[in-house]
This record gives sequence, structure tokens and C-alpha cells, in this order.
Amino acid sequence: MRRYLVVALFPAGLAAIALATIRAARRGPGSAASPADAASASAKLRPAGNPGAAQSVARDGMQAAESGDIPGHRAATPAAATPGLAAKRGGDETAAWQDVAYDLVRLGAIASAGGVLSYRVMALLGPSIVNKGPLIDEPIHDWINDNQVKTWAAIMERFNKVGNTWTTWGAAGTAAACLGVSYPRQKWLPPSALAAAVLVDKYATLALRHKFGRIGPPSSPLGTYPSGGCDRVILFYGLIAYMVWREFSGTHQVKVYSAGTVAALAFVEAYCRAYLSKHWSTDIVSGLFYGVLLLVPFVAAVRLVAGPPVGEAGRERGATGD
Repeated sequence: MRRYLVVALFPAGLAAIALATIRAARRGPGSAASPADAASASAKLRPAGNPGAAQSVARDGMQAAESGDIPGHRAATPAAATPGLAAKRGGDETAAWQDVAYDLVRLGAIASAGGVLSYRVMALLGPSIVNKGPLIDEPIHDWINDNQVKTWAAIMERFNKVGNTWTTWGAAGTAAACLGVSYPRQKWLPPSALAAAVLVDKYATLALRHKFGRIGPPSSPLGTYPSGGCDRVILFYGLIAYMVWREFSGTHQVKVYSAGTVAALAFVEAYCRAYLSKHWSTDIVSGLFYGVLLLVPFVAAVRLVAGPPVGEAGRERGATGD
């Protein structure tokens, strides 16, 4: 009977995460107003029967279109007819490339600092985990092995691949290509952020394993501190979810559902690693914490470079009356 309770923990954990996600999404603030809604509200606030105001709006719009201030509209005057316009555009392109280089440096600096900080925190926790962890790990490991269902273990072997190195790197590469094409601006940002995540995660984790060299369970001696599969699930899938959300939604509900999806994937990976004895239980918990430590600086770096999410940016513009 006890072995089936361990099996039931898998759907029960996913159900609990789903319920918590739905409750959090319903309790949060409503989604950001769309540009059409903002325009409609602005029209309602405009005094009725004021032709002077309407003429002023039309005149301002025509002037903005002629000057090229409206996105997607070109100036009516060709470049050849305006002295110095071609040279100005060349200078703008140079300035744009300088901005990209500056943003790349900022992204790399924050990512590297985040990797160093994550390594330092895990290095401080490491001695306690390695020395005192067996008091917790060995009883859990023995109990799970004694109550393991072979058919369920075979199924978990499939789910366990979600956090494998090449699986997460493949997901990162696919997301980098798709987001790099679909981003309306700063198309270089998703590939650069995900490539930096691969490098930071790889070398910070290798440094931790060289420092501690903890032997994993008897069935998986290479499973060391911290669990790389758990940290990769949170770092890569969390970063992908954040970049998709911030550019194409920005609403509270989608943010909560994205976080819930990443949490569910992390739970699946942690459960599989424990059930299959791929890692000690303390290494699994450490891997989840380590993934969060790595993810936070990358989210901060992307926000610093790209600005607030689309929904938040729209609310800020509405608040300032722009």
C-alpha cells in the first residue's frame, strides 16, 4: 500500500500546483488594458462637440506623420530632398550598434555576477549539505527503493529527461531561434540571454562539483551536489517563459500561469530524480534553490536591457498621459 502512496504523490503534487496557480491568477489584478481600450477611454474623456480639439488632434497627427514620429510611418519628404538626412541616418545606425554593444556588456556583466553570487551561496551551504545530508538522504533513499513500483519507475524514466543537459539546451536553442525572429525589437536579446545562461550554468555547476565532489546514491554515483537537472529546469524554462510573457503578454494572469508551469516542470524533475534515486534528496532540494538563484539575475538583466514588460509599459504610458 505504501508504494502506491508514493506513486499518488506525483498527480497530487501537480494538482496542488495547478490549484495554487489558478487561485493566484484569480486573486491578482486584472490584465493590462489593450491599446484599443486605452484609445476608447481617451475618446470618452474628450469633450464632445469640441471641433477645435478634434482639429488640433488631427493637425498634431499629420505633423507627427510628416516628421516620422509615428511608428510604422515614414516621413513624406524623401531623404535625398532633405540635406544631411542620409548622414543623420548613418549616425543613428552607428549609435544603435553602440547601444547594442553597451546592452550586451550589461547583460554579460549581470549574468556573470549572478553566476558568481550563486556559486558563493551554494559554496556556503555545501559543507552542511555534504556532512549532515546523509542523516536525511539515506533513510529516504532506502525507503523509496524498498517501495518502488517497477512499472511506474519505467514511466518516470521518460519524464526524467525533461531536465537532461541536451534536452534543456535543445529547448534553449529552439527558443532562442524562435524568439529572435518573433521579437519586434532587440532581436539579439533572447539568443544572447539564453547563450549566457548555458555558459554561466555550466561553469558555475562544474566549479561546485570540483569543490565538493559529492558521490551520489549507489545506483547513480555521478549524481552530485547540487542536482543539475533541477537547476536547469528552473533556469532555462523559467527564462524562456519570462521572455515570452514580457514581450507578448505582460498581464498578471499569464505571468502566474507561466510561473505555475515552470513550477510543475520543476516538481516533475525533482520527483523523478528522487524516485529513480538519481540524486540524494538534499541535492535535489539544493538544485531547485540553485536554479532560482541563477534565474533571478537573468530576469533582472533582461528587464534592465529591454525595459518593463509590454503590459506594464502600457500602464506607465497611460498613467503619464502619453
